[in-house]
Amino acid sequence: MTARLDIENVYTAYDRANVLEGVSLSIAPGKITCLLGSNGSGKTTLVRSILGLTPARSGRIVFDGTDITRLATHKVIATGMACIPEGRKVFPKLTVEENLRLGAYQESSEQVTRTRMEEIFTLFPRLFERRQQLAGTMSGGEQAMVSIGRGLMGAPKLLLIDEPSLGLSPLFVKENFNIIRRINERGITIFLVEQNVRQTLAISDYGYVLSKGKVVTGGTPDELSKTREVQDAYFS
Repeated sequence: MTARLDIENVYTAYDRANVLEGVSLSIAPGKITCLLGSNGSGKTTLVRSILGLTPARSGRIVFDGTDITRLATHKVIATGMACIPEGRKVFPKLTVEENLRLGAYQESSEQVTRTRMEEIFTLFPRLFERRQQLAGTMSGGEQAMVSIGRGLMGAPKLLLIDEPSLGLSPLFVKENFNIIRRINERGITIFLVEQNVRQTLAISDYGYVLSKGKVVTGGTPDELSKTREVQDAYFS
């Protein structure tokens, strides 16, 4: 099976100090692949490298057979990728509906945009009820829904989700992970970058562990849960 996203021996540095050192991983189409790691492990730097925000110093990033390593961020997004950023980052002074519309900025058809928005409201009925509410006045969990919905408005082939449980109550964390699973069931490939190991492994098909800028292990959720790296870091 050809990978949707291949990261091959990537090194990324800030100034002269390497943050990522020879990172290689593969994301299969139609699956949920997770990346586990503690704060400072390099997870966010890898996300930034994929998106072209902090370009890799060396190595290759290949998306659907196209080398995107040196592409500008807007061109990476145009290839069919969307990112749900850490901390949600909605536009607080815009309504829910306006936030969602921004996710479809590359779509010229109003009918297509409306159809996609209806699908988002089916996935998140609460957003339909509050579609004219300013996003900045919503709870953290509701803003997370807005952020995920905005990412889906571009009809991505790959949804990159960075720390979706960050700062949320356990109830909203559980709800968001259920939604991520439902999104994947629609055929969208997901790369899930997280610290919440139990919830993440429960919905993932395959995963990797990043430590100090290096991939230290990879495997199925069952295999990962039994590794010394995961046991020591998360279950001890």
